[in-house]
Amino acid sequence: MDANHFSPLELVCGSRTEDVDALIRAALAEDLGTGRTDFPGDHSALACFGPAERGRAVLRAKESGILAGVDLVPLVLHAVDPELIWEGRSADGCVLETGTAVGWAEGPLISLLTAERTLLNFVQRLSGIATSAHRWSQLVADTGVRLLDTRKTTPGWRDLEKYAVRTGGACNHRQGLYDMVMLKDNHIDFCGGIPQAVERVQAYLKKHGQSLRIEVEARTLEDVEIALDTPGIDVLMLDNFTPEQCRVAVNRIAGKIETEASGGITEQTLRAYAESGVNFISLGALTHSVKNLDLHFKAQLE
Repeated sequence: MDANHFSPLELVCGSRTEDVDALIRAALAEDLGTGRTDFPGDHSALACFGPAERGRAVLRAKESGILAGVDLVPLVLHAVDPELIWEGRSADGCVLETGTAVGWAEGPLISLLTAERTLLNFVQRLSGIATSAHRWSQLVADTGVRLLDTRKTTPGWRDLEKYAVRTGGACNHRQGLYDMVMLKDNHIDFCGGIPQAVERVQAYLKKHGQSLRIEVEARTLEDVEIALDTPGIDVLMLDNFTPEQCRVAVNRIAGKIETEASGGITEQTLRAYAESGVNFISLGALTHSVKNLDLHFKAQLE
């Protein structure tokens, strides 16, 4: 994977650095009880150490996987204490083996321990997503199909989680409701059918001077035929089709519209869908049911 050039600071933050900073501040406040009227703070660390005591801790992988989110570590550390120093040894996109040292942090012991859980939460979650995306992508790497994520993301974490998907080797679908039109079953049913829904969308986009791609959900092969007779559709989502139904639909569409398989796809059935000829496969599982990658942040005493 050539994902080392990606960085949350460059591709996620950009002009929205304040969004990531706010997310980090909120995570720390949640942990420290900031804003409480009683006695906020990391009482475990404050009870054990004085402000002058310093130390070093290493961030290390406890299992193999793909690293993502490491550029957030110094942001968390500095949000806790500007005196904390981070020395990274691994970049996002790297393959971690059990025991790999990702980097070291040095500074006041109270601050190191206060930052520990928050930085682990970010890196473990994003690395878990990257590892999952890599595993799924490798299953169909030779087919040419593109694996897409969905909007099934943790509230407030979408930019970061979609970044982790890319780091693992899969692709992003629409970022939100604002950058693409997707007409699903409810839109279609309330409008009275696929042609009626598409017609309304085209009128809306023309009125507002917008040029957005239009994706339409097909629930049956009959819907595929209707979509082929409806101008203006860019992508047809084959929802809950079997691999064989996808193959039939792709042959019927014959390249006139891009196709996406979606719904109920597992690691066991993924290859059959990829070999059906669809252009895309969307997988909520890339983000919504991922196991965090296990890392730890431990004192280095020697």
